[in-house]
Amino acid sequence: MEVLYALEALRTPLLDRIMSLVTLLGGETVFLVIALFFFWCVDKNRGYYLMSVGFAGTILNQFLKILCRIPRPWVLDPSFTIVESARSGATGYSFPSGHTQNAVGTFGVIGSTTRRRWMKVLSYTLAVLIPFSRMYLGVHTPLDVGVSCIAAVALILLLRPVFYGRRSGEGQLYHLFALMAAVGLAFVLYLELYPFPADVDPENYRSAVENGYTLLGAVLGVNAAHYVDCRFLRFDTKAPPAGQACKLALGLVVVVLVMEGLKGPLGALFGGHAAADALRYFLVVVTAGCLWPMTFPFFQRLGGR
Repeated sequence: MEVLYALEALRTPLLDRIMSLVTLLGGETVFLVIALFFFWCVDKNRGYYLMSVGFAGTILNQFLKILCRIPRPWVLDPSFTIVESARSGATGYSFPSGHTQNAVGTFGVIGSTTRRRWMKVLSYTLAVLIPFSRMYLGVHTPLDVGVSCIAAVALILLLRPVFYGRRSGEGQLYHLFALMAAVGLAFVLYLELYPFPADVDPENYRSAVENGYTLLGAVLGVNAAHYVDCRFLRFDTKAPPAGQACKLALGLVVVVLVMEGLKGPLGALFGGHAAADALRYFLVVVTAGCLWPMTFPFFQRLGGR
């Protein structure tokens, strides 16, 4: 807490606004846009790498949250104040930091796989600034941030040979995605069957269950999308600049429409159970990985000579 009190003393209205903007770059929406940009427009392999580090990191992050059940800093020390604009986005248990896990995982992969110096510098800078912003805003302790940094870097190094090693290939990805699905299922079963003690906060537990089912659906969707692409589609990410821009913009609209449009109907179908999120995110990933890429031949001609 000493570090957080030191950062609290440095706060100014301008810095508060800057750090509030910086911290948004570690959110789920930014990760989704970046991962789909690479998957659709740059390099499928790097897109899969980003998604794998992101999904595996989030499963680990959520497991540690519900296992350790460490409250937020202002709960641990009621005299400590946070930047109020950050409160709404600081839900669930504090340890470890989900934003940090996302940021270091996402920008660490980009920085370690690009040959452009400016992109390396930008990526690694954001991988440092976003975790710092979480402490500056007062929503995470150095322990929360530090453990997430270590976990994200470890996953980047551990998974890299699957995508860039001498034995990398479709077979390796089948095994990795199947393992991720098994881990996701194990996490859901743990949440549903383990007799948690009475001190578990109901709201935090509900958040963990929703995230668990969401991740399970997403990794099952990755398995399905990868299989369909390898067997039938083998889509190409190349297109003229105009085609790439339209492909990304329209594709994001389609994905958001599926994500939000199915929320109500599936929630009603499953009686409000979080299993609805598993099916919804499975369909979201299948849309992004199978259905939308079927339109790519059109965009390859758009804007070309």
